[in-house]
Amino acid sequence: MSNPLVAIIMGSDSDLSVMQEAAAILKSFDIVFELTVVSAHRTPARLFEYASNARERGLKVIIAGAGGAAHLPGMVASLTSLPVIGVPIKSSNSIDGWDSVLSILQMPGGIPVATVALNGAKNAGILAASIIGAFDTGVGNKVAGYKKQLESEVLKKVDKLKADGWQNGFDK
Repeated sequence: MSNPLVAIIMGSDSDLSVMQEAAAILKSFDIVFELTVVSAHRTPARLFEYASNARERGLKVIIAGAGGAAHLPGMVASLTSLPVIGVPIKSSNSIDGWDSVLSILQMPGGIPVATVALNGAKNAGILAASIIGAFDTGVGNKVAGYKKQLESEVLKKVDKLKADGWQNGFDK
C-alpha cells in the first residue's frame, strides 16, 4: 500500500459518524488516506507533532473535523503549509453548530482554512480530491466523472418532471 495523500483527523471519536463521509468519497476516488483522532485540547503535543510533520510524511491535504470550539483545523493550519479543509461538526456540546462554523470560518489573515458546511465531510473529501486531481490526471478524471454523474442525475429528474408533472413528485 502506498503512503497516504490525505489525512482525515477529528477532535474526538464521536466525530467519526460525520467524518467517515470524507473517507468514503476518498475511497471511491482511490485516494489513499489515513484517519485518526487528534484533539487540539486534550493532546496538544500529538497535534503539534502530527501537523508539523505532515508534509514530510508525504501528505498533500489535511481534512480536520471538530465540534464545539473547533480549534483543530486552525491549529493544524498554523503548523503546516499544506492545505487544510475544516469540517465544522454539530456536536453534543455545540450551540447548534454555529460555534464550530465560526471558529473554523473566521481565521486570521495568513492562516487560511477552507471551510465546508456544517457536517459537510463529504464535500471536504471532494475538495481534497479536487486538490489532488489538479496534479494527478487520474484523480482529476475521476472527480470530473463524479461531477458528470451528478449532472446526469439532475437531468434525469428534469425529464421525469417534464413527463410526470410536478403533482406526482419525484418519489412516486
